[in-house]
Amino acid sequence: MLKNKKGIIFGIANDHSIAWGIASKLHKEGADLAITYQNESLLKRVKPLADKVNSSLLIECDFSKENDIEKTISTVASKWSKIDFIIHAVAFSDKNELNGRYLDTSKNNFINTLNISCYSFTKIAKLSKPIMNSGGSLLTLSFYGSTKVMPNYNIMGVAKAALETSVKYLSTDLGSKNIRVNAISAGPMRTLAGAAIANSRQVYKFTEENSSLKRNVHLEELGNSALYFVSNLSSAVTGEIHYVDCGFNIVGMPKKNI
Repeated sequence: MLKNKKGIIFGIANDHSIAWGIASKLHKEGADLAITYQNESLLKRVKPLADKVNSSLLIECDFSKENDIEKTISTVASKWSKIDFIIHAVAFSDKNELNGRYLDTSKNNFINTLNISCYSFTKIAKLSKPIMNSGGSLLTLSFYGSTKVMPNYNIMGVAKAALETSVKYLSTDLGSKNIRVNAISAGPMRTLAGAAIANSRQVYKFTEENSSLKRNVHLEELGNSALYFVSNLSSAVTGEIHYVDCGFNIVGMPKKNI
């Protein structure tokens, strides 16, 4: 489905990452992938995965560093000149501030969380516009805590709300170039990022018991949904926040609580 398509995957940390589930699926469908890693300590985990998907570009990119995104886009452009999609699966906040009250969020962590988790996507969209083919797709990841209060999600909920609104504005800004922008709101996953949230195991168990399908989403299912947004199957879809959470987001109150 993605033969001759090329794209960048931001956010693989290990083989449990949502970004990895997406990368492996897109690779199976024929896509050529450029993969980024945050730093040298993560390279040893990411390099074997990049090899599995025959990635011809493995690039260090730390969103907290001033010019790393520019360097990444420039490196990809020099290799391919044009690309067809970008997967943005990066978010960060001080885990000490994800344990307690949003009220206690520090200014520095507020700014840093919004910069890495939200603004980075806007910056990537702007920088990639000149090399994105018509029909191209930008896809980011969100979570239910963007619209409803989730325990210990705090500033990340605010960042994801900003990210989802950014998706809508970017989809309009880039629509005239036939570039689509969407987000997947994934259900709780046992990932490195998810583990940073206090009591994440209890959240995982609760959503498993109370989602419409009585389970949590699998990594390959998120890959399948990403394939839809990257491929021509979603050629008329942009500005959408697509829930892949086994129906948890539609449940107002679990029946067993009545």
